[in-house]
Amino acid sequence: MNIYFKSKKIPRLLGFLLLLSFTFFDIDTINKQLKAEKNFVAASENDLFLYRQMGASYLCIASKAEVDFKKGLGIASATFANVIIGKHDGVIKELGNEKLNEKRLYNAGSFQILGSAINICPENIPKEVKNDYKKQLKQLINKNKN
Repeated sequence: MNIYFKSKKIPRLLGFLLLLSFTFFDIDTINKQLKAEKNFVAASENDLFLYRQMGASYLCIASKAEVDFKKGLGIASATFANVIIGKHDGVIKELGNEKLNEKRLYNAGSFQILGSAINICPENIPKEVKNDYKKQLKQLINKNKN
């Protein structure tokens, strides 16, 4: 079934109107999605555990694949921070409504990921990194006691 028009203006006009309507429909849909995604929920202990374990798993796999250890830890830590910012707007339930910036999340993620990686794949963690981690952990424990 073919439709023939005497003038080429009508199909062009119909095509333009159809394209225009799809454009507005898509923009409206995107705006609704963006508004819906702004309802952030603070990261729970379970969320943090998942992100930390994923980072540690990545670090273990990367170090086994002979990726530079510092680069692997940096990527895992950056991912940890980006997920918490993107999914939870930088808010962690235990800390209240305070939004943590990317640097604080990166540093906290590095420490936590390293601790988990030491438990998961101790043979892949350089000895000096393990020793430094243990010193920092002792300092934190002593600081929290006071």
